[in-house]
Amino acid sequence: MKKLFDFNVKFDREVVALTIVSTLLLMIDYYQRLTPIKVIDRVALYLIIPLGIIIFAFRRPVGEYGFQLGDWRAGLALTGLVVAIGAPILWFVGRNDPAMVSYYAHQSGPAAAIYTFLDLIGWEFFFRGFLLFGYARFFGANALWLASVPFALAHISKPAVETYSTLFGGVLFGLVAWRTRSFLYPFLIHWFVSTFTIYAAASLR
Repeated sequence: MKKLFDFNVKFDREVVALTIVSTLLLMIDYYQRLTPIKVIDRVALYLIIPLGIIIFAFRRPVGEYGFQLGDWRAGLALTGLVVAIGAPILWFVGRNDPAMVSYYAHQSGPAAAIYTFLDLIGWEFFFRGFLLFGYARFFGANALWLASVPFALAHISKPAVETYSTLFGGVLFGLVAWRTRSFLYPFLIHWFVSTFTIYAAASLR
């Protein structure tokens, strides 16, 4: 009977913590409201809580998880390159895919850029900082794919063309973070992508 329950497995507590915490935070974001303002919830769930775990539970410098300026020259160059290549694609898709127009056009307004900033600042740290560099401690560059799976799944319920693109888009964002050792530059790219898509979709109204 004793051998029956001898599974001979050993888990690293940080990998377990990263996996459980990240999954729970995504679930809480989907099912619960912590404040009357959704973007404030997301700042708390995806930025403040992970930073607290890194500092007080893992007891590591936050810079090890991409919360730093990093290689800013490479970061700005890569950000500019992705924005230049992505803008015409986003303009075309944002205006010509009916699901994208329906989902994003109504989000347009004077505060759209502020809203997307607050919505994505924690989101990007969560995926391109907390998860990417947390998993990288144990799985190396394979963490790029591991962090992209929950990122893609978190887009389900959004337009299909966007959701399908997120698996490889998540890896692209991750590569920028990996190269610069910072979540800041994927955040800047994602902030542009989201805001530009909103205005592209709204331009048809």
